[in-house]
Amino acid sequence: MSLKLAFKDIEDFEERDDAALDLLKKRILGAAVVIIFFFTIVVLRLWFLQITSGEEYESRAYGNRVRIRQVAPPRGHILDRFGREIVTNRPSFNVALIQEDSRDLSDTLQRLSPILDMEVSELWSKIREASGTPKYLPVNLKEDIDWQTLAYLENHNHEFSGIRTEVQPVRVYHYDDLAANIIGYLGSITKKELANSDRDIYSGGDIIGKRGLEKLREDDLRGEKGRSYTEVDARGFEQQLLKTVEPLPGREIRLTLDVDLQQIAESYMAAGEKSGAVVAMEVNTGRVLAAVSAPTIHIQDFLGGISKKNWQALLDNSKHPLINKVAQAAYPPGSTYKMVTALAGLSKGVIDEDTIIYCPGRYRFGNRTYRCWKHSGHGPVNLNKAIAQSCDVYFYQVGQRVGVDALAEFAKKLGLGRRSGVEMEYEKSGIAPTKKWKLKNRKSKWQEGETLSVAIGQGFNLTSPLQIAIMTATLANGGTVYKPQLVEQVVDPEGKVVEDFKPEVISQLKGVERYFGLIKKGMEEVVQGKRGTARKVRIEGLRIAGKTGTAQVVKLAQYRGLKEDDIPYKFRDHAWFTCFAPAENPEIAVTVMVEHGLHGGSGAGPIARAVLNQYFSGRLNQIVQ
Repeated sequence: MSLKLAFKDIEDFEERDDAALDLLKKRILGAAVVIIFFFTIVVLRLWFLQITSGEEYESRAYGNRVRIRQVAPPRGHILDRFGREIVTNRPSFNVALIQEDSRDLSDTLQRLSPILDMEVSELWSKIREASGTPKYLPVNLKEDIDWQTLAYLENHNHEFSGIRTEVQPVRVYHYDDLAANIIGYLGSITKKELANSDRDIYSGGDIIGKRGLEKLREDDLRGEKGRSYTEVDARGFEQQLLKTVEPLPGREIRLTLDVDLQQIAESYMAAGEKSGAVVAMEVNTGRVLAAVSAPTIHIQDFLGGISKKNWQALLDNSKHPLINKVAQAAYPPGSTYKMVTALAGLSKGVIDEDTIIYCPGRYRFGNRTYRCWKHSGHGPVNLNKAIAQSCDVYFYQVGQRVGVDALAEFAKKLGLGRRSGVEMEYEKSGIAPTKKWKLKNRKSKWQEGETLSVAIGQGFNLTSPLQIAIMTATLANGGTVYKPQLVEQVVDPEGKVVEDFKPEVISQLKGVERYFGLIKKGMEEVVQGKRGTARKVRIEGLRIAGKTGTAQVVKLAQYRGLKEDDIPYKFRDHAWFTCFAPAENPEIAVTVMVEHGLHGGSGAGPIARAVLNQYFSGRLNQIVQ
């Protein structure tokens, strides 16, 4: 019995030992699985870090000791048609902050404030404006510092962690504000502009074109950025320059503008602080030789960013210097429109050169009397006399005979009432009114009396000075409407011409060429005739064909009998004069519009005369021969 019990005990022990052994094996296997699992994770992580993302982390590590800084390229130069430099560049030294390298930004700004002569709050404002910009990119704190400030910061650079001085090209304007509204100005890229731009090209703090050709030709002018690679220590201070990739300068823009013509026109508009525009263009190519908007902006005010005070002054100026009045403003064309009426009348057969219309100084239509500018009347008037003496009664009746839709048809054929496509921002199309236009825009039917006002350039008519210049050039060259051109050539940094001007025809008037001679003859009498309205514009040895215009701003019945100087400035008529020369073989068309200048012959004519004098200087004897 005891022996059986002994064997049983042995069997029980063996069973327990086997169970313990199985449990031990399971535990060892579990531990091995855990070890293998974690070892696998470590291996996979090492694989990811060393193989898959090795280059990226190597680059990051490299970046901890190397700073890559962008080097701004010089913008392309802007020249006139003869290669004279209008806008070039000079180096500007700016103070910038690299937030990533700044240890105690508040302390740094406190010590930097008196050196830059800026309030600490102003420095913080600059930084807040750059919020969202990566901290390794520079934030401009002050632009174009003087040499004394530059020398101090360079000699004490270890005292200002994260502060750098950077060189950036800035514009040099060799003729001050010459063609400022055409060329435009630069400014810092905004967050909105940056969001809509190519991030491979632009970054926060970049200077870009904001207006004018600087904006429209940004792709040509901007160039390509360079790079500098600098070793820094753990505190962010620069140790040595490792390498540099030089920036590529922007392309050079050669304009069609003639500096001499632009200067003479601007000087005449500046005399007496006139407001308006002057346009001179080649009649057989469309090249714009002068484009003046007055008063002009002061382009130096925009260097480094325009102050709030100066910007508000521009906005508050009643003469609107921010508007490029060459193409962005539209006015009643006044009597310059009478060439449209003449062409429509001849083309529709309602008049010929011998048609006589009697002018007693007024014309009764319906229940209203329409007056001529000459209250005593012009007497019997034919086409030549009507243009030369600008008889309103003659053109009232021609306009009535052809109708407003025919007037609009020929206005548009001559370049009015539509955009020309000139390389200027926000070009106004103007208005060449029709019956359909009034019904759509004014919700009322056309009244026949309104046609009489349109026929002499009043009523709903609106046109820009550029459009009147196009019309004049078209009449001069016999019916070809050219697209106005401002850019002659674009040249890359290696001197290769990448864009070259070619005359571009918008349209041609067909079947009416024989009438241009009759209209040009009348325009010649405006200047050369004994009773022409622009006799003071004459230049000895040069035959000029032109047309004066007086555009009524408001009805002046309450000021009738007053001297013109006693009429408030804002209620005075606009003064127009447009012309071409030489009359027998036209080369150049000039249009002048002086806001509230009263009379075309006296208010605008002398400016056109000065431009023509400059253009033909030294050539008058040759022209006569």
